[in-house]
Amino acid sequence: MDSRVNSCVNQGVNLLASAANRAWPVAGRLFPEQLEIDANRALWVSQMPAYTPRPALKGTIYADLAIIGGGFTGTSTAYSVSRRFPERRVVLLEAATLANGASGRNGGMMLNWVNGYDGAEPELAARLYGITSQGIDDLCARIERHKLPVDYRRDGTVTLYTDPARAAAAHVRVEAENAAGIPTQFWDDRTLRKKLKVEHGCGAIFDPGTGQINGAQLVRGLGKVLEAQGVTIYENSPVTKVREGTTLTLTTPLGEVRAQATVLATNSYTGKLGYFRDALFPLHSHVFATAPLSPAQQQALGWYGLAGFADDFDRISYASMTRDGRLVFGGGSNAAYSYLFNNRTLYPGGSVNAHAAQVAMEETLARYFPQSRTLPITHRWAGTLGVTFDRRPLMGVRGEARNVYYSLGYCGHGVTLANLAGEILCDLYAGDDTRWRDLPFVQGGYHRIPPEPFRWIGYQVFTRLTGKSPRL
Repeated sequence: MDSRVNSCVNQGVNLLASAANRAWPVAGRLFPEQLEIDANRALWVSQMPAYTPRPALKGTIYADLAIIGGGFTGTSTAYSVSRRFPERRVVLLEAATLANGASGRNGGMMLNWVNGYDGAEPELAARLYGITSQGIDDLCARIERHKLPVDYRRDGTVTLYTDPARAAAAHVRVEAENAAGIPTQFWDDRTLRKKLKVEHGCGAIFDPGTGQINGAQLVRGLGKVLEAQGVTIYENSPVTKVREGTTLTLTTPLGEVRAQATVLATNSYTGKLGYFRDALFPLHSHVFATAPLSPAQQQALGWYGLAGFADDFDRISYASMTRDGRLVFGGGSNAAYSYLFNNRTLYPGGSVNAHAAQVAMEETLARYFPQSRTLPITHRWAGTLGVTFDRRPLMGVRGEARNVYYSLGYCGHGVTLANLAGEILCDLYAGDDTRWRDLPFVQGGYHRIPPEPFRWIGYQVFTRLTGKSPRL
């Protein structure tokens, strides 16, 4: 069975690769090779100046804390720990360059809530909303405190309901949230159309504290702040092995770090280090972005002043509007998400190979905004999400010496949760988890995911037979 599955997967990859060199038509447009992704280069990175990576680690060094991963989780943890313990040596190891992973390849949505707790009791719902809202507050304050060159907006997002019954249920939900002190608002279809004139919109939940952000600018901007706070950063330094003990040894191709503690800030890549392989799988999420739209173009499209929206389907669609008017869109069908056999984290050939995904996403966007068919698309990419079986994140500390800290499995809410994780992991590292003990995903358990080939087969069967994808 294993060899046949591998053969099937390899044939699919080869077919995709053979198509990568061809120009291809999408929704009436032609995209020659030079308009495709340059090594999966996302919009967020393309908006930054030329970047020179820091040198790779060479030789043996010592640290109090070694952080593996240079994305949201890694940089936010380094930030919090180095501020609280300025006397300790903190080292950050990034396999490629800062923001190379999902932190620089996401859809840009900065959201409240924690996935996997739908229908939570009012007390827990208010707590989850409160910590994520505070997390966004703290993130924006950090940007302003250090005057980081980060484009972001925080004028709210909506969850769009496309069915009258689901819209009515959403109205009831908002009333319950308001009673618990959560400031969401229900918009009927008439109110919705004043902000977002979409086809098939029967109502929406508006969350005023949410927004959109360029994650690559945030992470790379924080890099300089971290160095000023005494953190040493090594790029192009993938950790290939972690040997546990009272003193941990982290091996890279050209060196090693001997540390008293480490942080697994690797999300969907964590399985490569031998941790949590049965807890999460990497899911490749495809995204595209348009050229900047003028205010007149946004008005003609039907977008009147929101940071973003998502819909109510299991095969969730989401979109955000950048400050310079670029429409970013992802999701909407099973084609928009890919799981590769044996937890592979590198999407073959980048989004140049994701023809079916890109076609499907453009068609989904056109169902909401028919005028979008004429919009010029300039960027296409794929980002790798860490998805758990029950969509709940995992944060805590493990290991025989209780010195391996981790945070992963954000299931599409990584912009907020991964930055909040830095504060949570800092408290755990300091030995005081008082603020977080009531959170079920801190030091909580998880549902195990079957090993391969059953994992790949299960995903294919579930998505193809039910027509659903994991709701992120």
